[in-house]
Amino acid sequence: MNQFTIHPDTHLGPLQLLVSDLQRAVHFYGEIIGFKTLQSENDFACFSADGKTPLLALKAFPRLKPRPPHAYGLYHFAVLVPNRMALARSLHHLLEMTYPLQGASDHLVSEAMYLADPDGNGIEIYSDRPAEEWLWHKRQVQMETHPLDLDFLLAELGHGKVTWTGLAPETRIGHVHLQVPDLYEAEQFYRQALGFEVTTRYGSGAVFLSAGGYHHHVGLNNWVGSNGHAALNDVAGMSYFTVCVPDENELARLTEHLKQQRFAFQASAGQIGLADPAGNKLAVCAGEVAASFLLTNTMSLGASHK
Repeated sequence: MNQFTIHPDTHLGPLQLLVSDLQRAVHFYGEIIGFKTLQSENDFACFSADGKTPLLALKAFPRLKPRPPHAYGLYHFAVLVPNRMALARSLHHLLEMTYPLQGASDHLVSEAMYLADPDGNGIEIYSDRPAEEWLWHKRQVQMETHPLDLDFLLAELGHGKVTWTGLAPETRIGHVHLQVPDLYEAEQFYRQALGFEVTTRYGSGAVFLSAGGYHHHVGLNNWVGSNGHAALNDVAGMSYFTVCVPDENELARLTEHLKQQRFAFQASAGQIGLADPAGNKLAVCAGEVAASFLLTNTMSLGASHK
């Protein structure tokens, strides 16, 4: 029997985060990161880069505690900007706003900056190097973590005045990185249930998976080992992320595979919902359904299957 593989044109869609103070978070994601606000009311907000396509939603619960750095669950979500110039503009803006970076790395396939929102949710802002420059060996892409030369990146901007207008319209969610208690179990889920393929490993503590030969759509690590904090209902984190397959035919193919392999899921029109072994929730959507249901403020899924 052939191994099930998710469609190569699969990509990540929007995600929803839990925050404690909506007004503070709206300011951060709008003024600091550069998203455009599509909706903000009561305890919910939704953001876009192009002014129309939802990429990020926030759900506020006032009693949430900041996310502990060693908590299982979201390690970071990654905002993919279209090119190096856009990354340099984001860096310049963060420096002007004096917002603290937690790190900046050259991963060979990409260049990235790391920070956290006021509730401790991890964020990566990155740009990819051209795919033809990525080095592959035996179906594994070479990725490293070297210090990013920030001065060299800023030189991309030249010497003129830099006017900040927010994230480029082509910006999207590039990947999510999750901290899990059992790395093997999590890897098997994303490979066997969803059909992602392993693209590289960092020793015995992290694995990266993707569709269609991207460097990674999902990162998994167990860098805190058994000392991590279990996901709690009273801390900030991620509600869910979305995986977008091209169309209804691909969603039906995945649905049939899940049934045959007896993976638990919930289904409704154009989408299915699952949880990985660590409890991270995700929805697989046909086309751009993810954008529409993000605006409904919830993952509204139908009957369970197994």
